[in-house]
Amino acid sequence: MRLILLSGGSGKRLWPLSNDARSKQFLKVLENSNGERESMVQRVWGQLKAVGLAESAVVATSKSQIDMMRNQLGDSVGIVVEPERRDTYPAIALAAAYLSSVEHVNPDEVVAVLPVDSFVEDRFFQRVKELEDVLINTQADLALVGVSPTYPSEKYGYIVPELNQEGQPIVKVSHFREKPKEEQARELITQQALWNCGVFAFKLGYILSKLEEIGLSTDYLKLINKYASLPKISFDYEVVEKANNVVAIRYDGEWKDLGTWNTLTEEISAPIIGNGALCRESLGTHLINELDIPIIVLGLSNIVVAASPDGILVTNKKDSPQIKDLVNGFEQRPMFEERRWGWYRVLDHINYENGQEVLTKRIGVSAGKSLSYQLHYQRSEVWTITKGEGEFALDDVIYEVKPGDVLHIPVGAKHGVRARTDLEFIEVQAGTDLVEGDIVRIFMSWDEVERHCETAREVSKADNSDLKIG
Repeated sequence: MRLILLSGGSGKRLWPLSNDARSKQFLKVLENSNGERESMVQRVWGQLKAVGLAESAVVATSKSQIDMMRNQLGDSVGIVVEPERRDTYPAIALAAAYLSSVEHVNPDEVVAVLPVDSFVEDRFFQRVKELEDVLINTQADLALVGVSPTYPSEKYGYIVPELNQEGQPIVKVSHFREKPKEEQARELITQQALWNCGVFAFKLGYILSKLEEIGLSTDYLKLINKYASLPKISFDYEVVEKANNVVAIRYDGEWKDLGTWNTLTEEISAPIIGNGALCRESLGTHLINELDIPIIVLGLSNIVVAASPDGILVTNKKDSPQIKDLVNGFEQRPMFEERRWGWYRVLDHINYENGQEVLTKRIGVSAGKSLSYQLHYQRSEVWTITKGEGEFALDDVIYEVKPGDVLHIPVGAKHGVRARTDLEFIEVQAGTDLVEGDIVRIFMSWDEVERHCETAREVSKADNSDLKIG
């Protein structure tokens, strides 16, 4: 069985910790068995490893999440990149085309799909493994995992089984009901309906045939070029609800959607993460602070205070889902991102009346990692090394760098850096259009940089002079 993990969305309900670059599944607020902070995606990946599914999995995600996925899961994870965000059906169709034409998976192979941010017990993934046998034995078009409801939720969709299947571990599906009112949800539960947790399986050829029916190629590279032609619709609406033969496995364990602050804080063991304090009277309150300044909460119970470089939120827990409506109008660059090489945080951004901009970042590069060898047309940069040691390449010459070094990078100059130990520096950009898109990448690996560039020592010997940076 192959696995497609869906990683999408901007996670605006968990603002200000989440943004367009750092969705909710990447927030390191959960605690693992070793007492270390981990994200939802790291938790799920660990659970997949435990049941032997990780090696057969690929992740379908957007361009903006690639670096963060690599940073948290490593470089060996297979990633299918969506050219643009177009909902779950196009993402799954593209991943299916990838499995078929790039990895040459047999059309009769069973493929399971699940969200990368599921919060479940480990035994849930044993149910996922069972989907393969269930699909083959029942000859169904689709096999789903349905969660036995614990209360009449209005937030989830429901899988409604056919009549007279009470107590059966595998049920034939009659129809689906999307996010009913509480009274309707109570009635559905009496009919043995299950929560639809977005986990399902199909034979690869089944989805490929859907692409062929609408005249689209099942070749991965060709489908990327025609991606905008795919209907912008969820897989549930486009495929699941139109299928004639659907079965579901009943799961009776814990399952949660940690998409809002009130549900996420139920699984955060520590009431304080970061710099701050709560008074004894602040019961049921959570404080998550990513800033360097302290936050103190006095006499306020059942609230969430979350602070990041993107903003500060103070909310009653039960009202926290409304945050998405309020932040939809905000247009600002992400102030914190994790990248494949480390992370950066925006410290300051100033626009002057003459059109000049100055952007200041604190950047961390993990030991052994490197930034691409690159250049910019719209800005100059000054780097001040504050921690660690590494190698800095400037216009085809490699220099040793250490704390205290100041590196001047003119407009159009080729540059890159590799960290020998964990490396940090302050970057000050100056120009007229300071955007992330102003970048030309020449080499991605440091091996390429070393093959192309000379060291300062070699240049110094050739010129019989000492070259210095500072």
